[in-house]
Amino acid sequence: MDRPPLHHKIMLYYASPHLTHAVATLPVALFVPAFYADDMALPLAGVGVAIAASRALDMVSDPLIGILSDRLKTRWGRRKPWIAIGTPLLMLSAWMVFAPAGKVSLLYLFVWASLLFFAFTLVDLPHKAWGAELSTDYTERTNVAAWREGLGALGQILFLGVLSVLDYLGYVENRDQLRVIAIIIVVSLPPLVTVALSKVPEFPSEELAGERLGGWAGLRLVLRNQAFMRTLITLLLLGTAVLIQATLHRLVLTHVVGRPDIFATMILAENLVSLAMVPVWMSIANRIGKHRAIILAAFWIGLWSVGFPWVDRGDTALYVTLILLRGASLASIFMLANSIAADVVDHDIVASGRQRTGLFFAVWGIAIKLAVALGVLLGTALPAAFGFEPSAPAQAPEAKKWLLVIYGWLPCLIIVSGLPIMWNFPIDRIRQRALREQIAARRAGVFKSDIGGAA
Repeated sequence: MDRPPLHHKIMLYYASPHLTHAVATLPVALFVPAFYADDMALPLAGVGVAIAASRALDMVSDPLIGILSDRLKTRWGRRKPWIAIGTPLLMLSAWMVFAPAGKVSLLYLFVWASLLFFAFTLVDLPHKAWGAELSTDYTERTNVAAWREGLGALGQILFLGVLSVLDYLGYVENRDQLRVIAIIIVVSLPPLVTVALSKVPEFPSEELAGERLGGWAGLRLVLRNQAFMRTLITLLLLGTAVLIQATLHRLVLTHVVGRPDIFATMILAENLVSLAMVPVWMSIANRIGKHRAIILAAFWIGLWSVGFPWVDRGDTALYVTLILLRGASLASIFMLANSIAADVVDHDIVASGRQRTGLFFAVWGIAIKLAVALGVLLGTALPAAFGFEPSAPAQAPEAKKWLLVIYGWLPCLIIVSGLPIMWNFPIDRIRQRALREQIAARRAGVFKSDIGGAA
């Protein structure tokens, strides 16, 4: 470790905005498709297309923000200004998507969802890059990522607890629950962001002695980074699988199981299980390596998803049990992915001679958002293609059957296709330590040359 160990307080302060960031993103899959299709009477397939199309801007904004946040030099740091600028826009756009006034159109959903995703890029991408740069140690990076994802899961648990109380009081409508989510975001985000920006340090960019590659040559290095490309493909596949199910949770609970009233409580219980299992998955990662731990975590989701097509009306206990077992590794997948990402950046620092964490997290962000778009699109368009339409008075048995197959087995197939990619991952604990030693040696060369020039 070429930096002092991080105090847990610093990790807590850094992760605190993700309490609300996670709340801002969860409804896009869990609530918004069902709300705009059921309550706002928009066509289900059209809602899926609008949400998927709203991610198109990310193809430009993510790499742009990533590169600019790598190169920006201010008295407040490279990452912090973007978070400060993006927070008000995130609050406004979340309110417009989750608490629309009156009748809305697909165009309304597309415009405000686009702004919501752009604002999330402004705050989340620099936040992830900032966290990846807080530590240079293989294991401590997992701890930083665990604090971030753990607080994200806790934020979801707290707001789902509020929704469960609303369910108990009889406020089960999508509109009421989404408005509460919007209020939580607007009220909680400013103080959490203020604490993080004021309490957590941001370290200078690591510049190495020797040739430094930028422009097209630097971009080619990114594409030739095998560890990066393998992680990218894995994230895309796993994210798509998870988002297909997230998109369909409420629809399955409403139109198949017949218990929409327990939705918030069920997702709350799933998040509690997911958060409780984070230390277990951290221990597994320390024993067998992060890359193999993320494979096992993904396999765990696929294993319990196999049973979904056998769920029928009234099978509440069976369905909730499968959801809880499946959810035991959800938070850990994102925690491990962020920790692996920091290790992959070390490889690029050695190859390019400069720290480009923002660029890498930008491309990763595109993959994750593409996974969200694909998951929502497949989770809405495929059931619609087989005759399932939530606003219809009744659903044909065949349409429900295909809904459950798409919900359960399609994600399994996607997950299985991604498992071999990460098994023999090229960066483990030993390789990462060697990379940090090379970085430290070449940084010393920069430091010596600076001293010589000053003399």
